Amino acid sequence: MSAQKIAGAPISWGVCEVPGWGYQLAPARVLAEMTAVGLAATELGPDGFLPADPAAMAAVLTEHHLHAIGGFVPVVLHASDHDPLPEIEKVLQTYAATGSDVLVLSAATGQDGYDARPELDADGWRTLLANLDRLSALAAEQGVRAVLHPHVGTMVENGTDVQNVLDGSAISLCLDTGHLLIGGTDPAELTRQAPQRIAHTHIKDVDLGLARQVQSGRRTYTEAVREGMYRPVGHGDVDFASIVSDLTASGYDGWYVLEQDTILTEEPAGEGPLVDVRTSVEQLRAIMGS
Repeated sequence: MSAQKIAGAPISWGVCEVPGWGYQLAPARVLAEMTAVGLAATELGPDGFLPADPAAMAAVLTEHHLHAIGGFVPVVLHASDHDPLPEIEKVLQTYAATGSDVLVLSAATGQDGYDARPELDADGWRTLLANLDRLSALAAEQGVRAVLHPHVGTMVENGTDVQNVLDGSAISLCLDTGHLLIGGTDPAELTRQAPQRIAHTHIKDVDLGLARQVQSGRRTYTEAVREGMYRPVGHGDVDFASIVSDLTASGYDGWYVLEQDTILTEEPAGEGPLVDVRTSVEQLRAIMGS
């Protein structure tokens, strides 16, 4: 596996779609630091991070020598009175202009943030699963691979949810090593069980002690992120050696996106988030033997 398949994501610099998440760094700094650490590509980040005009967005990425992957798109999938296709069609227009080819869907609750979620009934699950297949087909028509991202505080969070998606739809998965672990799914075990369903990977290490406090309700997800639940690769409890080995053996040729969620309170005076990103890049390259 080439080191060129390691990419970045703005959330590793604290750039997030959640209102009030924290201090938001300017795109120029984030993209320049991605390039400086040797990343080949980036996910696009939340609305407003890059220019809304697709051509302008593409120009900014070209200026920083970064390939566009696509990225994280929260969308309500479970509501019978909401059709997600029109908003995804707009996203795919941007993808066409930037050469992006991975649509990372998240089953949004319709609420802000990731600290709570409702429970789905049978009708809600039927609607969600049908929409996953509809959106996957829509993306495929334009040469884009849609993946579903299990994510804390969304409608697909825990092991049962993940299995429902595997059993009830044909969509591929984004293997987010952090959100899966926090949601109660061992990402290494999922990689062994269903490697053929994994088409995109988000790399983040996790402090399992803080993760268990989120699982038990002792801390909210946001509180745990603020306290450092996400760790640089090699400094937490995720078995990356096993994950990379099993993905490689299965013929995985997708991206490994470093996505270590962080929350900033102000403009960093020094290197700031770049320190952890650099550590993760070095550790991941060592694991990948590149």
